[in-house]
Amino acid sequence: MSKQSDENILKIAKKAVDVASDKQATDILLIDIKAVGTFADFFVFVTVDNSRLMNALIDDLKVSIKQEGAELFHIEGEIDSGWVLMDFGNTIVHLFSPDTRKYYDLDSLWLKPPAKQIIKIQ
Repeated sequence: MSKQSDENILKIAKKAVDVASDKQATDILLIDIKAVGTFADFFVFVTVDNSRLMNALIDDLKVSIKQEGAELFHIEGEIDSGWVLMDFGNTIVHLFSPDTRKYYDLDSLWLKPPAKQIIKIQ
């Protein structure tokens, strides 16, 4: 993993939020987890209404985040499962179907002090 500045890491996380918003994803949440875990700095949680949109969002995130200078290290999960995790090193993007997001409720699990909400888009 290349050494990136805190400012650039936040820029990458915000880019993921922008891409999701541009693709009409909903309930977008960016949280700072630096004080909670050592494996990443930011989580981005996104709700995606259908598999076609999720596939398009995955493709756009790959391209857009790479243009910002971050590498996609790993993708976990399947579109049909309702949860895809994209690991960009310091930023981890979670793409959920509405039912899967509600079931796992990771927002509530992670969004507790000292983690901080940075952006929330309904």
